Amino acid sequence: MTDAVRDSAGRIVTARLRLRQWTDADVASFTAMGHDPRVMAHFPALLRADESRAAIARQRAAIAATGLGFWAIERLSDGRFLGFAGVQPVVIASPIHGEFEIGWRLARAFWGAGYAIEAARAAIHVAFVERGLPSLVAMTVAGNTRSWGLMERLDMMRRPDLDFGHPDLPAAHPLHPHIVYSLDNPQGDD
Repeated sequence: MTDAVRDSAGRIVTARLRLRQWTDADVASFTAMGHDPRVMAHFPALLRADESRAAIARQRAAIAATGLGFWAIERLSDGRFLGFAGVQPVVIASPIHGEFEIGWRLARAFWGAGYAIEAARAAIHVAFVERGLPSLVAMTVAGNTRSWGLMERLDMMRRPDLDFGHPDLPAAHPLHPHIVYSLDNPQGDD
């Protein structure tokens, strides 16, 4: 997995990153991510500023209530906001509803540096080692090769039996079909 540890404030720390609760200082950077067509290429639309603020509010509330959610990622070397990663329950109507999903999104400037896999491994550590979850799922669209490529680098297994059409998109929409990967907790067999 990773060498993720908790600091004195309870934040998740890796060699280069800190996964933490969201702050007001993250709003502008997250809003910019939501306006970037390359970052949002596999989503139905760019996020408006109010949608970005609402997404942050939902994640803040989930993290505060359960300790799980999509945490803000900051780089240790300079405190820069890079994006988010974490674990949360799947809430959309699908074969994976109620399972725990691992997810991530980084600002374009930080792609290709290994930050996403480092943050994802930290999230897996929290899910499996700290929380003892039995498994994780991840979903994306087939065309999002960067995302499912990362799922494979995390040793997640492709699960065509769990693929689904996104309930919020019409069947003819190119982003309607979603593919699913899963990862079992290796400590679950003990």
